[in-house]
Amino acid sequence: MEAGGQSPAQCCRTEAPVFRRIRALLPVGSKAELTELSKLSGPLILAQLMIYGVSLFSTIFCGHLGKEELAGVSIAISVINVTGISIGIGLASACDTLISQTYGSGNLLRVGVIIQRAVLILLLACFPCWAILINTESILLIVRQDPKVARISQLYVKIFMPALPGVVYPLVITGFLVNLLNVLINYILLFVFDLGVAGSAIANAVSQFSMAGSLHAYVMWKGLYKTTWGGWSQQCLQDWGSYARLAIPGMVMLCAEWWSYEIGSFLAGIISEVELGAQSVVFQLANICPMGFGIAGCVRVGNALGAGQTEQAKLSAKMTLLSAGQWTLEVIFYIFAEVMSFYAVFLFVDGLSAASSGVIRGAGKQKVGAFCIVVGYYALGLPTGIILMFVAKLGILGLWIGMLICASLQCSFLITYLMRMNWNNATVEAKIRAGVSVSATDSGKTRCASQCSTLTCFSFV
Repeated sequence: MEAGGQSPAQCCRTEAPVFRRIRALLPVGSKAELTELSKLSGPLILAQLMIYGVSLFSTIFCGHLGKEELAGVSIAISVINVTGISIGIGLASACDTLISQTYGSGNLLRVGVIIQRAVLILLLACFPCWAILINTESILLIVRQDPKVARISQLYVKIFMPALPGVVYPLVITGFLVNLLNVLINYILLFVFDLGVAGSAIANAVSQFSMAGSLHAYVMWKGLYKTTWGGWSQQCLQDWGSYARLAIPGMVMLCAEWWSYEIGSFLAGIISEVELGAQSVVFQLANICPMGFGIAGCVRVGNALGAGQTEQAKLSAKMTLLSAGQWTLEVIFYIFAEVMSFYAVFLFVDGLSAASSGVIRGAGKQKVGAFCIVVGYYALGLPTGIILMFVAKLGILGLWIGMLICASLQCSFLITYLMRMNWNNATVEAKIRAGVSVSATDSGKTRCASQCSTLTCFSFV
């Protein structure tokens, strides 16, 4: 087979033999763990790709309406992402830890209570998000956006707002069909009924509801809820503090990183909108797989800790990092080849960071991840990028250099933390979260060791 017809995996075997040597050093059970990770990460990667496709197709259709419509919809989607979706997904990330650990412990009915608690908290979180969204036009006018563009953005946001609760549900496996539905509705409303931007917003909102509805129907059809759902319980109104202690740092982790790229996009757009658009799409698509491995690693690590399998949790963490790193190198060698060499380095480091963040969530260490990301992006990455962009006049390259510095330090910090973390204590903490009884001695030792471990890692920075 010619090089041009090779699959990514075949290309990686010729370009990155180092991974064959690494596999030889891995402990027993690595192959089985890699299989389990692949079973989880595959559907997750496709689901994230489909979710990204909904907004992408809406933007493409609006691009045929005119420049002002395209600008208005692009800004509206950014506003929705920053003030709505990122906050909802961030708060829902507590479920990554609590549900994976609780399910692993075997305390299945508690999973249903956690879901109920999460739904109530996320619905309440929609109200402050809506308060910001209904004032989108005023906010855009304050930052001197074109009045017509601001008005178009407000129209899109208002129509989309009812769909906000629908996008905080878990990732769905019905994304492909929903994207087909989204394209069909966009075409009918924009070009048959001539509804313009309003039609695209309606199509996007309907697609989000369809995602949530399809997932709910699938769960009911397969009976996946039977072992974990005991009906609505008053327990969901209790112990919100334990959820918030994971949800708020988890939200900070996600929003701090997400918002930094939105800020970077705004700054880079000042210099070159065309080049920014190309790099932005490439980054979104190339980062989907490492994020998928990160979520899969979160589930595997959480399940193992909840089940009291400390060594299995450590193996899952190692294989998550290896899988994300290997896939990123496959992309670099197979897609980028000899071009965009600088960007390829960023992809590799950022891929490892995404996988590390997933393992951190699985272990319930969101506070550590939040501290690392906030300091990395807002004390180092963005300031450095801005200086290199405008003072050193390196343009967009300066921004990516700043982001590379941030991603490198973040990756080093998180991997070092995972290497030094007391996994036995993490196992005890997981059992406590899962409602499984542990001895008072173990519980006390865990709290003390956890505080010491966190302080030690902060000192490392």
